[in-house]
Amino acid sequence: MEFHVDIGPQYEGEVIRKEQLYLEFGGPKVKHKFELATVKNPKEIENEKVEIIGPDINEMTPYDEEKKGGSYPIAILIDVAGAELDKDAEAIIERRIHMFTNMIEGWYHMNQRQDAWLRISKDCYKKGFTSLRELGEIYNFLYTSEMSIIEKIQTTIITDDKKVAELLPHALEVYEARDARARALKDEDVDTFYGCVLCQSFAPTHISIIAPNRIANCGAINWFDGRAAAKIDPEGPIFAIPKGELIDPVRGEYSGVNVVEKDKSLGTYDRVYLYSAFEHPHTSCGCFQAIIFYIPEVDAFGVLHREFKGESVVGETFSHMAGDTSGGKQIEGRLGTGLEQLRSPKFIQADGGLARMVWMPKDIKERYKDVIEAKGLYDKIATEEDVKNVDELVEFLERVGHPWIKGEVKLPT
Repeated sequence: MEFHVDIGPQYEGEVIRKEQLYLEFGGPKVKHKFELATVKNPKEIENEKVEIIGPDINEMTPYDEEKKGGSYPIAILIDVAGAELDKDAEAIIERRIHMFTNMIEGWYHMNQRQDAWLRISKDCYKKGFTSLRELGEIYNFLYTSEMSIIEKIQTTIITDDKKVAELLPHALEVYEARDARARALKDEDVDTFYGCVLCQSFAPTHISIIAPNRIANCGAINWFDGRAAAKIDPEGPIFAIPKGELIDPVRGEYSGVNVVEKDKSLGTYDRVYLYSAFEHPHTSCGCFQAIIFYIPEVDAFGVLHREFKGESVVGETFSHMAGDTSGGKQIEGRLGTGLEQLRSPKFIQADGGLARMVWMPKDIKERYKDVIEAKGLYDKIATEEDVKNVDELVEFLERVGHPWIKGEVKLPT
């Protein structure tokens, strides 16, 4: 099969900056975007079909920084069938969109699920890559070449904003159902965790540890997804980790995880705490949904997600904070995380958990209202509507009587 550009793992680390950008799909400037893989009955799939719904690349206005144009909605639907495929495979197939897009010369992919972000470069467009149909054909080719378990595939790419908005609620329901299933399982219930190195093209020393109580940084792979991925592709980027001896039950340190951490980080790190932001925190890639950040003035934490367009309470935007946090480094007081982690009973448990959280965007506070209210913290946590800086945060916390500030929260030992 002939394409206008080259394809291969050598392009996985390619980053498309503004000066190279022709168009982008999704990302923080676009409200409606998502990716969804669905296992279907073979009769429901027209094998290797590619359908484009909405404007194509050659019908779109290129990116213009001054005019703020060139950013478009997108939905990527990958429908697959195979005798050995089941629903557990869907999240794994879906996450491969990230890897396969980044294997295309002149394309860049970040994030996942409803946070998807794709870019095409000017050079790629000039070489003749002027249609999303070619992107769909490449997906079909790579999926069937790299994952023999897939017997039939059909790709649909939607850029019509109304259609993407119409389908997004269903996608969100699917994501929630996956996550809800994983919440019933605990780390203590299993002997095996999973590791993911899909993001090592951007963060060479990063490995995402996936445990029942810890979703991957990207927020897209839970423990069940990890198990399915390791089964489907034993030599792939997601693999089993014997958790080994429990060294520290509070910080979440395991001997087996440390061995893999040293190996996959090329010896850069040899210890990792799954549930603490200090000393040996988990590494952060670049596809994380949010950042947990320490606020020294109040000795507590805030959380900021990539959809938030303003400055956090410490005066930093998500993009600025992500630049300091990402790259596969262990940064004390800074954790890239999947937002579902806020529901985990072990969420930074060594540091006080949710009870030490004092600031978050209103969007997150509303999205996770149930778990925050259950902890009696809903009125105690400030948002961008309550405070604009750390000085105002201090006043707010004293006024509402936040339990951490009042000394009512004791750290586990």
